[in-house]
Amino acid sequence: MSDYFPPPPPEQPQPEHRAPAGASPPSPWAAPAAPPGKQRTGLIVTLAVGGGLVVAGAMVALVYSLMDSVSDSIALPPERSDAPYSEPYDEEPYEEEPVEPVAPGPPAEGDVTITKCTRDSLISWPHADLRIVNRSGSPAAYIVSITFVDADGAVVSDGIATTEEVAPGASVKVRAQGSGEAAAGTKCRIAEVDRHAL
Repeated sequence: MSDYFPPPPPEQPQPEHRAPAGASPPSPWAAPAAPPGKQRTGLIVTLAVGGGLVVAGAMVALVYSLMDSVSDSIALPPERSDAPYSEPYDEEPYEEEPVEPVAPGPPAEGDVTITKCTRDSLISWPHADLRIVNRSGSPAAYIVSITFVDADGAVVSDGIATTEEVAPGASVKVRAQGSGEAAAGTKCRIAEVDRHAL
């Protein structure tokens, strides 16, 4: 050998690929077995991170577009116009609604009597049973407002009772129902009585 060329390296032993137990021995004419597949963990992690970034970007774009559309829908006050002043159009004259006639006779508050003031035993809502006598000289309908107050005089609820036509001198019984729980000892007061002639 020449002094200019180093000797070749010794041959490295190659790992043997053994067949799994119970398998037939490889044929000497068969192609060599493929090396075991590489793990694709890096590819999976890369795809997962990339997909997450794409989804996050889409969410940001969606929120931005929604906020942009909401801000466009908010009405801003109109800017001052430099247009010359013009006279407003003529409006039709206002006509007042006719007032329903009030039945003549003594004050309507005297027509209503509270016959019972109590509260429901199951739900503790207050109610007032009323007797209404039409003391006017013509048929009338009634709207009675009742206020329910506690022992200190504070209002805890309100109720309304109404009637259809009540003939002169006739009487009817109605109930004004409050809403919400009321303590024991709640009192009923007549707040307002409207008597309308029919």
